Amino acid sequence: MADPLHIVCPHCDAINRVPQERLAAGPKCGVCHKPLFTGQPLVLDTARFQRHLTRGDLPLLVDFWASWCGPCKMMAPVFAQAAAQLEPQVRLVKINTEEEQQLSAQLGIRSIPTLILFKRGEEAARTAGAMDLGSLVAWTRQHL
Repeated sequence: MADPLHIVCPHCDAINRVPQERLAAGPKCGVCHKPLFTGQPLVLDTARFQRHLTRGDLPLLVDFWASWCGPCKMMAPVFAQAAAQLEPQVRLVKINTEEEQQLSAQLGIRSIPTLILFKRGEEAARTAGAMDLGSLVAWTRQHL
């Protein structure tokens, strides 16, 4: 049996230990009792992003976007659909580059939308520009 994974709750940010074989069984947070997986991207600020990045064991797929960006708006529903397909193996996260400018600068975000896949707290892959659902899911799985 594999070691349990640390899963950060999308609602209260509590750290939960979940056996890997139970990920698809709809686990709930031990603190707030809400589902650990919602099938929707999480909208995070810098502090919450750091907690999910450093304390959770799931890969994070992060969409860096801004409200004024046309391609970002086109990609938003695609990213939401990808969350439903990729969870519970991957946590999908949205970071608004206008609201989190320091984090965006620290990570070298130069164009949006930019997607970064983090594994074990480290950047594993990066791409810029909007994608369709099939390409997004395939790109993510290729880099897991």
